[in-house]
Amino acid sequence: MECNAAVLAEKENFLDYPIEENSIQSDTKKLQDAIEKAKGSFQNKTLALQRIQIMDALRKKLKQDDKDSRLILETIKHILLLSRTIIEYQQQARQKEEELIDIKRKRLLLKNREHKLQEMQTTMKKEKEKKESVNGVEIQEMHETLERARETTTILQNVLQGIIFGSTVNWAEYPSLKEIVLQLEKNVYFQKWTLGM
Repeated sequence: MECNAAVLAEKENFLDYPIEENSIQSDTKKLQDAIEKAKGSFQNKTLALQRIQIMDALRKKLKQDDKDSRLILETIKHILLLSRTIIEYQQQARQKEEELIDIKRKRLLLKNREHKLQEMQTTMKKEKEKKESVNGVEIQEMHETLERARETTTILQNVLQGIIFGSTVNWAEYPSLKEIVLQLEKNVYFQKWTLGM
């Protein structure tokens, strides 16, 4: 009766507190995780125990030295040989993977260098084209300036000749004036420009 009274009292106290659904779900999740871990641990321990039992049975069988034990021994030797071969192939595969990674690294490096070289060539080509276009514009401007200078010189020559011929001075008698008149008769377009002119 005392137990029943205590249980009823606990039930009443328990019902007085509101049940939080989130805490129940989190507790349930924790318990399920603990159960899964326990199952995994139990399976691992079971497998380890079975291996130990199999190894013990094999040792006992090998001590009998009969036909079956020799067959088991040959099988174990064959398994060991296969295991060594597998380890060797794994090492070779690791070496090949490292070589492949090294080749990929070198390839990427070459690709980056090729990209930089192409950028440099493109930049140099653009600079060359820009320089050529600037030089072309400068040459064109120089030709235009030269043409204007020739036209101006021709006009000045004609004006100066007109002044000399229009005056009553005999230009042939004066050597300096004669030199000027003869110089004025030269065609500016066929004349080579020099600094002394």
